[in-house]
Amino acid sequence: MKKGTLLNSDISSVVSRLGHTDSLTIGDAGLPVPHGPQRIDLALTHGIPSFLQVTKTVTEEMQVESAILAEEILQHNPQLHSELIALLESLQQHQGNTISISYISHEQFKQQTQRSKAVIRSGECSPYANIILNAGVTF
Repeated sequence: MKKGTLLNSDISSVVSRLGHTDSLTIGDAGLPVPHGPQRIDLALTHGIPSFLQVTKTVTEEMQVESAILAEEILQHNPQLHSELIALLESLQQHQGNTISISYISHEQFKQQTQRSKAVIRSGECSPYANIILNAGVTF
């Protein structure tokens, strides 16, 4: 049995195959998943698992170089945005690198998900609870 915290075999497999600059999307229950990327659906019911729970668990295994958010999160979900920024700041300290964060429109965000290796769907039901994580290197 795997010793780490990430037990989901599909997510673990995707993370292990990520190369430098490859991306992985984590989304809320309403984010459309385009054809192409692997769809990993974790949603059980409203809010379970939460977007932050999924993001925290995935980033414990994934080396993150940068992140992309929909700019609409700033106005429509400021509480979640603050919690997400705190999570990324903590991750920076743990990884020992700076994680650059960029903001694009939600429409551009949905188009960008097409380039992801996988889209992980959480049970989150709050607006714009989505992130694209770009893989870094550990050296």
